[in-house]
Amino acid sequence: MTLINKICLARLSPLLKRIEQSRRDPARFQRACFDSLIKNGRDTAFGREHRFRAMRGIADFQQGVPVRDYDALQPYIDRLRGGEDHVLWNQRVRWFAKSSGTSSDKSKFIPITPDNLHACHLGGFKRMLGSFLQRHPDSRILSGKALTLGGSVQFDAMNNGKAFHGDLSAILLAHSPRVAEWVRTPPREVALTADFHEKIEQICRICSRLDVTNFSGVPSWNLVLIRRLLEYNNARYLTDVWPNIELFMHGGIHFDPYREQYRALIPGERMRYVENYNASEGYFAFQDDEGDPSMLLTLDNGVFYEFLPAGDREETTPAGARAPETIESVTTGQPYALVISTNGGLWRYLVGDCVEFTSLYPHKIRIVGRTRLYINAFGEELMIGNAESALSVACKECRASAREYTVAPLYMTLDSKGSHEWLIEFNEPPADLERFADRLDEALCAVNSDYEAKRANNSTMSRPVIRALPEGTFLRWMEERKKVGGQHKVPRLSNDRRLAEEILALLPRPR
Repeated sequence: MTLINKICLARLSPLLKRIEQSRRDPARFQRACFDSLIKNGRDTAFGREHRFRAMRGIADFQQGVPVRDYDALQPYIDRLRGGEDHVLWNQRVRWFAKSSGTSSDKSKFIPITPDNLHACHLGGFKRMLGSFLQRHPDSRILSGKALTLGGSVQFDAMNNGKAFHGDLSAILLAHSPRVAEWVRTPPREVALTADFHEKIEQICRICSRLDVTNFSGVPSWNLVLIRRLLEYNNARYLTDVWPNIELFMHGGIHFDPYREQYRALIPGERMRYVENYNASEGYFAFQDDEGDPSMLLTLDNGVFYEFLPAGDREETTPAGARAPETIESVTTGQPYALVISTNGGLWRYLVGDCVEFTSLYPHKIRIVGRTRLYINAFGEELMIGNAESALSVACKECRASAREYTVAPLYMTLDSKGSHEWLIEFNEPPADLERFADRLDEALCAVNSDYEAKRANNSTMSRPVIRALPEGTFLRWMEERKKVGGQHKVPRLSNDRRLAEEILALLPRPR
């Protein structure tokens, strides 16, 4: 073990010890977390409104506080963005993580408190790093540079320039410890550059000759970077540029569609991939065994978890209704909608993800979907409301009408960027399908800031591909699956190509 690994593990040993303890007694850590959250929230505007001081336990909390999604919590967040303090948490909030995914707004703004930043987000990364070094004490990742492909931040206009919002990755970079700057690349000002193409070019110039041993971020963004690095250096493999590369810490979107492309570009048995579940709302889990794709739930990071069985979506828990599960009562194999209360001031907040426990003691999860229809193959987080709205705009402006449609990802290859493929059965087809694709693309950018960012300058995604299907195609597909009539509907958005390929297989083969 290198000296720097020994020092790092010694510094992280308290966190690692608590991880081991939480594996054996998760309920104790979650109860302590709950008590701390209530104590810190009782004198906030939200805590007074919901009578936190009168609560005597989790049951009272579930009885007195309804489950909320972002739309329901937004009035409180707007008060924070307007400059009011101590609305949801007993600390001033000057940072908001901006992301898409709501049904009625282009973007959502998640408050990042100092406690949430350090104990949850940065603390989660420390846990993942310590766990990795425990498993691989001979790793050389700390002997070289860590490359981070961050987003950007800007002043929040609602708060007269006294607050900021931006990508979570950019917020974490802006608050990373000074010691991290010794091993991280590119320099902070480059990592926070707003223009994606300019950032990529600067990274190629600055980092091509550095000893980069690990990198992190969303798979689709980093694949764009890798391709440009190889082109810039006239190299075939990433190991030709960075021979000591050995770790990619990824999250944000499903990695499986990208796995083979990464293996093709980064050959060798030494390369390892570690997934983490770090959302704008908090750092929730990380992969603690590369041989097991599930992730260890982090139970002592300022997040109290509840698990609502899929399909059981009561917004409140009235007397006699079944309360959501806690860590003490969950079972394996059951999909749950994730509900969180955090040291960022999110109280009984419906994240939008569905998880499933793969094991108990330790409690490990995998993400199995969303509580609402969405497509998130490249970090675009496109919700059904976004798709419906944009399709309506494109049809109106192109004098077309659509009978049925579904959308699937066209994954990146070594030669092309990713995109969305829209399979549409038109009642009245547009006169110009290319113009229709352009208008649909523009409308999607207008309603979803994450999609807009991925499409900027064709950075990660290309324009949607529109495929007009013959009349009756969707009906035939439903008939073959005995899904005609009643409540059966064509799934609109998919995160894989299974459904799209089934439908395309019904089309006549070209002669």
